[in-house]
Amino acid sequence: MNEQTNEIGQRLDVDSDILRVFSVLSAGGIAICPNRVGYGIWGGSPAALERIYRQKGRGPHKRNALITDEAGQREIHDLDPRRQAMVECVTVDHDLPMGVIAKYHRDHPLLQKVDPELLRASTADGTIGMLLNGGRIHSAIGKLSREALHPVFGSSANLSGTGTKFRLEDVQPEIRAIADIELNYGLRPCHLYQRSSTIINFEDMTVVRMGSCYELIADALKRHFNVDLPVDQGRDVNPSGHLQEFRLRDFTEESPV
Repeated sequence: MNEQTNEIGQRLDVDSDILRVFSVLSAGGIAICPNRVGYGIWGGSPAALERIYRQKGRGPHKRNALITDEAGQREIHDLDPRRQAMVECVTVDHDLPMGVIAKYHRDHPLLQKVDPELLRASTADGTIGMLLNGGRIHSAIGKLSREALHPVFGSSANLSGTGTKFRLEDVQPEIRAIADIELNYGLRPCHLYQRSSTIINFEDMTVVRMGSCYELIADALKRHFNVDLPVDQGRDVNPSGHLQEFRLRDFTEESPV
């Protein structure tokens, strides 16, 4: 039997970590941070995001996700009331993480600060994607970014095509090597899914990726809005969950937004 003591272990200092991460990002650096669906790598400048893109070996069809909070999503996305209600039903009422793609307000002050080439690499057909309800750190950085009008974009912290990493130790060394700061918060809550976030394009209600919490998201949309999403055939059939991964054209061939 292990000896028990009254020694107090070290707790996380989440608020301080948030400030340290945003200090790095606002200076144009790179951060690896935990969210509910794995570890992400975020950049606070076009140069940082270009370095992430090259280091990961991402394909040209891949898009950066805007890091923002619930208020930012409501301000930036241009959704009708019913579809905005769907988003909030899933991410607020049911407290589920979800990637949302939708048309956006191009005149939003935060997006006005985005370098045009970076915006092209992060949008397609007039839409932009963002993870919502990604966790305390993700939401806090999104809020600070919105308030400071300092855009932050990100993607999963991994070599492209190798799957989301749910422990910092599983992120490849060459990815960790380019980070100016990293936070180790241990195993992430959605690790049992072994997929990244579920992503839905709310312009036409197509599923881009069946990811974490997909069955819960599908159930909520069916019960509250009578929306039918396709059935997940499982990881044996579709390990990554992608259904529309190559729908986006090479951004180098797109006209500027």
